[in-house]
Amino acid sequence: MRAGDLLRRLDSILLPPLARGMARLGQGPVRSRVLTGAALLSVTAVLVTAVWAADRRQAGDPTVGDVVRVGVVEGDSIPSYVSASRHELARMLAEPVDTPSGETYALVTLTAYLAPDRLTAVLDGVAVSEVFTRVPLPETQTQIVRIPAFRIPTDVVAGMGLVAGRKDREAADYQQRADEVAGDGEPERHLRAVYGSGAQVATAEATAYRSRCSCVYAAVVRATPAGLDRIAARSEVRAVDPAPEVRRLDRAVFLPPLPEQVDFVRPPVDQGIAGPADEPTQSATAVPEPTRTPSPDELRPSGETSPGGVPSVTPTPAESASGAPGEPTGTGTTPSDGQ
Repeated sequence: MRAGDLLRRLDSILLPPLARGMARLGQGPVRSRVLTGAALLSVTAVLVTAVWAADRRQAGDPTVGDVVRVGVVEGDSIPSYVSASRHELARMLAEPVDTPSGETYALVTLTAYLAPDRLTAVLDGVAVSEVFTRVPLPETQTQIVRIPAFRIPTDVVAGMGLVAGRKDREAADYQQRADEVAGDGEPERHLRAVYGSGAQVATAEATAYRSRCSCVYAAVVRATPAGLDRIAARSEVRAVDPAPEVRRLDRAVFLPPLPEQVDFVRPPVDQGIAGPADEPTQSATAVPEPTRTPSPDELRPSGETSPGGVPSVTPTPAESASGAPGEPTGTGTTPSDGQ
């Protein structure tokens, strides 16, 4: 029952008898004392109801409305981030984790892009929730994709297959758009070039994912501090960023640095189709404008930007690599996103 409903019920119970009593008492000191007592009773009822409502709110989910961000953003120092992650893990090793299982979520970033079959040894001993992938084409911005991956490497391979299929459709859509552009003026030639570039990049991404490319560069895991410390010592791991503040993955945003970012987080170099010659040139550290026009069948944006301004995408639940999202062994709530 809500607080307003409770107060209305108290009014319906107390006010009618009180009104009848006042009518019988008429005027005089007795009536004043009764009114004073009724006022005190009403104030007490309101205070009790307010305390009750506050207790009910506290008993609810305290994480609703809170979004936790873990990782780096453009302009952050990579060495400082790695150092801070090490200090946080060392602190957690010295202090018990305040969870029933003693485990915590963490963002694991790798020193290089790895193929799915190399992940088993790197992530052994921890429960994996999802991995981050990107096709590292030279001087080209490519999309970052999150793949739910509770079984390594099976789910990663399956997810890559789904992404490859969608990239094929994306490339076909770009090519169709390029073919539909009529005219031979400069704007039309530029638009055809933009669509053609998009088709080429999408085709290259599809080919890479279909071949189980070395594209995985980060993972979200869950383990005890001791388990996280063990994988942090592995040569393929650059940083393990513990996130004890994360209680629900659907209330968390993970932003891992790219392997090629070694000093500061900045956009990757992109030599895509440039704009008209009279447009102003962007600075080296600015987030470049998209060089491709999104197709209707393109991956759904997640609403976040990955480190350095690379577009980040989240698959739809209907395209989950392992069917309906399930819970990884030893973890809490799983991501709401599928792949």
